[in-house]
Amino acid sequence: MTGFLLIAGVDEAGRGPLAGPVVAGAVILDPDRPIEGLADSKVLSAARRESLAEAIREQSLCWALGQAEAEEIDRLNILQATLLAMQRAVAALARAPDKALIDGNRCPRLSCPAEAIVKGDATVPAISAASIIAKVHRDHIMTELDSRYPGYGFLQHKGYPTRVHLQALERQGVSPIHRLSFAPVAKILNKR
Repeated sequence: MTGFLLIAGVDEAGRGPLAGPVVAGAVILDPDRPIEGLADSKVLSAARRESLAEAIREQSLCWALGQAEAEEIDRLNILQATLLAMQRAVAALARAPDKALIDGNRCPRLSCPAEAIVKGDATVPAISAASIIAKVHRDHIMTELDSRYPGYGFLQHKGYPTRVHLQALERQGVSPIHRLSFAPVAKILNKR
């Protein structure tokens, strides 16, 4: 990374759920204001993620979010929609990065050089930070959608294919925020 000044970490949350958007975060950390405890969002408690997200928003040089809605996921496929959300997050940064480090094995097309790092959310602090703000934001979205679409249990499972969610789909049918191209949702649609 020698020669690069502004390094953005980029990660997503919500590739696996049956409902709601996929959300990407992009973060450029401030080397003069390190944030203790950054880790892959999946290994942190919800309370710890919230606390770290607040620190990231306050102490990073800049941060941004991007998302792709269920309709875009169905139209493009989940991989392309994830890459689109990542593009949107990087484009929304207040400062243009010199390089982006992307969690995973694929890079979106960006206006700066990008490098994919498998398991980067566990090893690269800026990617961990992006993972955390993406997960916290998506969880807030799903909490709001729980009140708009009651009975599915979005507050508890955040749209992931749990038994409770699958039973609710069987009982209530498909909501406007479900991903119609995902097999369990398509199966319900084909039954009706």
